[in-house]
Amino acid sequence: MSTDHQKYSTENQLEAIRHYAEQRGLEICQIYEDSGRSGLKVKGRDGLQRLMRDVQSRTSNFEAILVYDVSRWGRFQDADEGAYYEHLCSRAGIRVHYCGEQFDNDGSIGSILLKNVKRVMAGEYSRELSVKVFAGQCRLVELGFRQGGLAGFGLRRQLVDENRVPKGELHRGDRKSLQTDRVVLTLGPQQEIEQVRRIYSMFVDRGLSEQEIASRLNDEGIVTDLGRPWSRASVHQILTNEKYIGNNIFNRVSFKLKQRRVVNSRETWVRADGVYPSIISRALFERARSTIDARSNHYSNEELLTKLQAILKEEGFLSGVVIDERTDMPSSSAYRHRFGSLIRAYSLIGYIPERDYRYIEVNRRIREAHPRIVNDIIAGFKGAGGEVARNEDSQLMTINREFTVAVVIARAFATSTGSLRWRIRLDTGLVPDITVAVRLDSSNVHPLDYYIFPSIDMSVPRLKLQEHNPLSLDAYRCASLEFLYSLASQCSFGEAA
Repeated sequence: MSTDHQKYSTENQLEAIRHYAEQRGLEICQIYEDSGRSGLKVKGRDGLQRLMRDVQSRTSNFEAILVYDVSRWGRFQDADEGAYYEHLCSRAGIRVHYCGEQFDNDGSIGSILLKNVKRVMAGEYSRELSVKVFAGQCRLVELGFRQGGLAGFGLRRQLVDENRVPKGELHRGDRKSLQTDRVVLTLGPQQEIEQVRRIYSMFVDRGLSEQEIASRLNDEGIVTDLGRPWSRASVHQILTNEKYIGNNIFNRVSFKLKQRRVVNSRETWVRADGVYPSIISRALFERARSTIDARSNHYSNEELLTKLQAILKEEGFLSGVVIDERTDMPSSSAYRHRFGSLIRAYSLIGYIPERDYRYIEVNRRIREAHPRIVNDIIAGFKGAGGEVARNEDSQLMTINREFTVAVVIARAFATSTGSLRWRIRLDTGLVPDITVAVRLDSSNVHPLDYYIFPSIDMSVPRLKLQEHNPLSLDAYRCASLEFLYSLASQCSFGEAA
């Protein structure tokens, strides 16, 4: 369970499990629990990992496993992951019982279908909750409230009530106790404020580098807000963070559903300007930013890549932190700005990180390509004599004032065996009448084919396509969009259907 004030609290689950065991004459000999842990990933769930080790070692002293319901394995985004853990138990001769479900886990077709539906629903619950939470966070940021994270050197977190009346300062580790309370940033100790202004003065007026500034602060015995020595990166963070001019910035980095950490482009940031007390003037901040930007502008692409190769040769690996700690080259943000992403810069010098981050570059290209593909489809509709209206916010198209169409682009990814897979996510929020799914080829550059999914036939929010799919799925496949364009010439969607 992830929180302690819901129906899935471990105490409630255990009570239901005990009742189930008593009714069937079973004796509980071992309890595995992951209290206060998210079910999105196995990492951090010591109870589940210990259970699986005991099951696979075949030295366990139990013959059955009692689970509250299907979602307690986890709310995995891949429904097959939950099935995998149950399969390990079944292979070891241990039967899994679901105490809170309305069906017996007896291997019948009905129970198998229900379990798969429940697994998909569990993952979708987390996805929908993530969307709602993110939307709520964005709204609070726009209203000027802080969403997590440390205040930073020179600033402090302040607790306010629903009327923005200050209630006191929050120290490290403190959290608000009332749901209606909010957190804002306020000015910190005067000596820290003076040091922030001094850092900007040394950088802008005296031309000192971040490393030189850090060395001076350390020589004077001044430490950061975390009580640590200063580094080039910590000074650089102060010189580039807009909170020092009173701006509230959110969504610079995403880690949604605990899947992948993504550094977002500047245009996707959520911001509210001038909502906090500022330590420095906007003019001084812009001078510092222009100095940092100009520092990398005089390098050609070849020179930037040559410096990157030199660091790789010295360090043996590359990362944003490694780049930012160097005094003889631009920061990692300069590489992101010039080449689109660090991964793109890495690939140009032939460096492949231990973890495959190519998906970041692919996702960026997909975001850029989506409006163009929608424009192409609109042109096709109009060429077939149809009338198209597009919602600029959702990109949902209304054809002939009769039916709506959404477009999704699915990148290809390889399994451990080398086979290709595509994940199609249907938009359950907009509920379009038809979803056009564009499958990209193995290079994730060109369209491979198209799938046209009518919402009336789709009962799940997400599909996983293989290279060769069952006949029921291939019925929706087409090599081009001519079939969809032909709908534009029909007199109505109802008749076309």
